[in-house]
Amino acid sequence: MFNTIVELIDQSAAYASVAEFMVAVEAENSGRTPTQIRAIMARNLEVMEDSIVQGIRGVRSVTGLTGGDAKRLDQYLAAGDFFLGETVLAAVRNAVAVNEVNAKMGLICATPTAGSAGVVAGCLVAARDKLNLTRAQQVDFLFTAGAFGLVIANNAGIAGAEGGCQAEVGSAAAMAAAALVCAKGGNADTAAQAVAITLANLMGLICDPVAGLVEIPCIKRNAMGAAQAFTSADMALAGVRTVIPPDEVIQAMDRVGAQMPSIFKETAEGGLATTPTGQRLRQQVFGDQ
Repeated sequence: MFNTIVELIDQSAAYASVAEFMVAVEAENSGRTPTQIRAIMARNLEVMEDSIVQGIRGVRSVTGLTGGDAKRLDQYLAAGDFFLGETVLAAVRNAVAVNEVNAKMGLICATPTAGSAGVVAGCLVAARDKLNLTRAQQVDFLFTAGAFGLVIANNAGIAGAEGGCQAEVGSAAAMAAAALVCAKGGNADTAAQAVAITLANLMGLICDPVAGLVEIPCIKRNAMGAAQAFTSADMALAGVRTVIPPDEVIQAMDRVGAQMPSIFKETAEGGLATTPTGQRLRQQVFGDQ
């Protein structure tokens, strides 16, 4: 078992990939066979794909506050006149799609949380189309993301109520960045660089859901997380290295989360939630409660 990024890099060196190492660790801990473990992850992949398809078709949230943006992004993408590269914009669209389905109480795969579920899924499906990943490679993508996410969860946390949105979207983006690196042929050390770059850039991101709902600004923050994941992956693959070691970056994120005021930790007592419009929307949804 591993607890740090350094240990993950060292121990995974004995395996063909980080994904194979993660499967072996899960097999040892759970008692399941590698075949069973891969089948479970393949089911997670199916849920991710289905939520993206559903979101792109167009959905509305239960409250009616959000919805339809994934469809708008899909139409914008199809028009072919945009600033971002096609793969990154597709990941942004996909990420929004997943979280719009989450807001309508649809089935999604928490990765690592429901509020940040769009990032890894969105990046994976976009990378699948860009790199022509096989089904097995797509499942490996998720195991790689999970390996790095496990270190973050054990050393800093992944809950917005604990560490702000840096812990949710930040962790998801870091996981996606690491998996993107490995999917493109990078090694565990390069993936770790992408993790550190991502977390450093999103450190301090607050969690300020309007009306306490996982809609505003959560859905669009997943879009931002997906774009950051690709940026970090490309930087790491280009040979850009983090000055602060990955494990130290994770520790710093944990300290920032602990020092962050509670009003910025999913309480809807700060940030966008307390704007006049944010308060009006809360009243619209919940009345005088």
